Amino acid sequence: MAPYQPSSDWQFDVPTSGSKRLPPTARSFESLAHQGYGFEAAIADLIDNSIDAGARDVVVSFLRDTGERGGRDRLVGLLVIDDGQGMDEASLDTAMTVGGRETYAEGALGHFGAGLKAASLSHADALTVISRTKRSPSAGRRWLTARAQADFTCDIVDATYCQNLVDRYDGIIGWHGTIVRWDQVRAFETITAGQTDRYLNDAIERLETHLGLYLHRFLAREGFHVDIVVEDVHTREELDHRGVEPIDPFGYRIPGRAGYPRTYVAPVEGLGDVALTAHIWPPKSPLVAYRGIGPLAERQGFYLYRNDRLVQAGGWNDTRSPEGHLALARIAVDLPPRPNGVFALTVKKDGVQVTPAFARGLEKAAALSGHTFTEYVHEAAATYREAAKRRTEVKRMTVIPPGKGIDPKVKRTLRDELPQLEGDDPITFSWARLDVPPGVDSAELLFTIDHKERLVVLNRDYRHAFNGDRHGGSNDAPVLKSLLYLMLNEIFQKERVWANQTDKVALWNSVLVTAVRAELARDEA
Repeated sequence: MAPYQPSSDWQFDVPTSGSKRLPPTARSFESLAHQGYGFEAAIADLIDNSIDAGARDVVVSFLRDTGERGGRDRLVGLLVIDDGQGMDEASLDTAMTVGGRETYAEGALGHFGAGLKAASLSHADALTVISRTKRSPSAGRRWLTARAQADFTCDIVDATYCQNLVDRYDGIIGWHGTIVRWDQVRAFETITAGQTDRYLNDAIERLETHLGLYLHRFLAREGFHVDIVVEDVHTREELDHRGVEPIDPFGYRIPGRAGYPRTYVAPVEGLGDVALTAHIWPPKSPLVAYRGIGPLAERQGFYLYRNDRLVQAGGWNDTRSPEGHLALARIAVDLPPRPNGVFALTVKKDGVQVTPAFARGLEKAAALSGHTFTEYVHEAAATYREAAKRRTEVKRMTVIPPGKGIDPKVKRTLRDELPQLEGDDPITFSWARLDVPPGVDSAELLFTIDHKERLVVLNRDYRHAFNGDRHGGSNDAPVLKSLLYLMLNEIFQKERVWANQTDKVALWNSVLVTAVRAELARDEA
C-alpha cells in the first residue's frame, strides 16, 4: 500500500494505512433489542421461521392469568407454536446466534439471521426456544437480555422441562415442532387493572389484520393455518380462539376499470425485466382489503413480495408522491429471490429500498400492447375522479365493531359490508346462566344484554339447540349471533335503553324462544 501523499486536491478515495479487527461487544445486544419492531411485525417474523420450517399449523398463544387463583388478572407471556421440522441442539445454537445463519434455502423467508432475536427481544426481556425433530429429543435455549448484554451467555434449558412443554402442546406438535416463548413482555406489564380484555381485543385485531395481509398468499393455500388463542395459563382453557383469514390487497370482485389488471414490464438496469401487475380498485369499496388495512394514502402504490411474502404494503418508493386521486392504484411486484443491487429489504421486512435504476425502469415500463405505465397512473386517477363526480351511493349505517364470540369469517364480512365506529368497544357474546330478577323465568329468555359492557349473554340452557352433538366453541352459533348483532347494534349505540327498546328485546326473546322450542320439538319427533 503506497503511503498517503498530502495534496490540496479532493480525495475521491479515502486513504488507509492498515486494518484491525473490532469484534462486537456484548452491549451490541442492546441495539439488537431496539430495532423498532412493531408487535405485529415481530410476530410475523417468527411465523416466517415457521413457514421456512415447513409448518402447516402455527398457533400464537397469549398466556393469561385470570386472577382466579389469587393475584390480579394479567398477561404473563406469549408463545408461537408450530409443527415444522424442528431443530436439534446444533441448529438451536445457530438459530440463537446473532447472524448465525449465513445461507438460506432458495425460497426461504429468512434473510439476515437476526429476525428471531431482534423481533423477540424488542418486546420481551426473556426469549426461550424449545424444539424437537423426528430424530432428536426436545432441547431448548434461552436468552435473558440482561445476561446477553453482559457477556453473550445463552442458557441451556432443562431437557425435562423442554419435553414437558412440548407434551403440553401435543395437539399441535407431533413428532416435530418448535415453541418460541416470550416472558417479561414489556407491553403486557404496562396494562392497567381492568384493561386486559380491551388490550387483548385491540392487540388481536391488529395482529389478525397484519398477518392476514402480509401472509395472505400462504393463508390462501390449502394446508396452512395460523390461529390466535388466549389461554388460561393454569387451566389451559381457551378463552378466545380466532383463525387468521387472508386479506388480499387485490381481492376486489370487479375491477374499477375495464382492461385491468394489466401487466407491464420495466427494464431495470443491473437486474433485467421486472413485471408490474397493475390494478385499479373499484371506487368507494367497503371491503376490509381496501379500507381496513390502513390509511388509503399509505396503501396506494407498490405491493412488493419476496418469495410470496408481502414485504411492503403500499408506497411509491420515492418515484412519486402519494395523492388522493391515486387511492385506487395498487401494483403487485414479485422481487427476485436473491439479493441484488436494486431492491434492498429492510431487516424488519416492512419495506424495500430501491435505487434510481428502478425509477428509470418505470419511465420505460409498458405492456405488450404498448400501453405505458404512465398511462396506467393517469387512468387510475381518472377512475377516482369520475367516481367522485357521480351521485353518492346508498350509505349503510355505521355499527359498533363485532367482538369476541363471533366467528372470524362472519366478523370479516361484517367489516366488509358495514362501516365501523372506530375506537369503540366491540359487542361481545358469551353463553352463561342468565342473571334475571326475582320472579322472572330464565327459560323464557334466549338472551339478555349488558348495555354498559356491550355484552350479549346467551342462555346456555339452549346452547345444544344450535350445536346439537357438536362441541360448542367460543365462536359457535354463527347464524344466531349474527342476527342478534344486527338487531341489537342500534340499541348498544344509545346512551341508555329506553322503554320502547326494552319492549323490542322482550318481543325478540318471546319469538326466538318459541322458535327454539319448536326446533327442539322437531328434533325429538
